[in-house]
Amino acid sequence: MTGPSSSPPVGAALLLMVAVAITSYFAFAAMQGDHGLFRRVQTRADIEALQTRKAELQAELDRLTNLTTRLSDTSLDLDLLDERARLVLGYVRADEVIIH
Repeated sequence: MTGPSSSPPVGAALLLMVAVAITSYFAFAAMQGDHGLFRRVQTRADIEALQTRKAELQAELDRLTNLTTRLSDTSLDLDLLDERARLVLGYVRADEVIIH
């Protein structure tokens, strides 16, 4: 008869390999998956970039709203109207110097 073997049974080794594989899968998913840590960092960076872009667009909207209000029938800014007409039509007075 042979004595007790020092190696674990095949079933225990297989169970250990399955446990390591499952643990590795969940660890990988926690880091790289759709809802993992790396995705969360990327999403936060995207949010910050979009908030910056939103602020830029809001400033542009405010500027255009101001110009539109100043050129409306109820509040006409003649200097602004003159500036816009010159720019769009390309008019220059004889006493003006244009630096381009």
